Amino acid sequence: MIEDKLLIWRFKCGSKDALRKIYEKYSGFLLFLATAFLNDVNAAEDVVHDFFVSFAQSGRNLKLDGNFKWYLATCVLNRARDRIRTKQLETVTLDEANSIYCDVDEPLLVAVCNEQLQQLAAAMNQIPYEQREVILLHIKGQMKFKQIAKVQNVSIKTVQSRYSYGLDKLRSSMKCCEMEK
Repeated sequence: MIEDKLLIWRFKCGSKDALRKIYEKYSGFLLFLATAFLNDVNAAEDVVHDFFVSFAQSGRNLKLDGNFKWYLATCVLNRARDRIRTKQLETVTLDEANSIYCDVDEPLLVAVCNEQLQQLAAAMNQIPYEQREVILLHIKGQMKFKQIAKVQNVSIKTVQSRYSYGLDKLRSSMKCCEMEK
């Protein structure tokens, strides 16, 4: 936290090195979140890149209250939402998307991992967007419900309900996938 405050201060003073360190520290996390939301690595890279370009240009005007990491995550997620809303998202094949997450060397394990990821991606696409967002932010983004409530501008109870309902729908979708085999 202190490191972030120092980086922010140096960045606001015009330090390119501070911007580089912020990018190095958080770009992987932000890319991970954007990819989880968009299901497209290329679109996620575009969103993160566009964010950092605008972030670099508006450095002196940065006003930050709270956690810097979640501020960055909120900005990137808002851009990802905008991208989804404007339907600028190009789809990729499931094999391309799965190659991001399946990090094993044995061919049999790769095949099993890819099949499970395809089932999970299909199940995730069947649940409402708000529930999917809460699940991704909580599980993949490691955000607490309170932080998600701030990002989504809803109550904590609403976030908890979305999470619970979303998981229930995922479980039933995954059970259906197993029964079809």
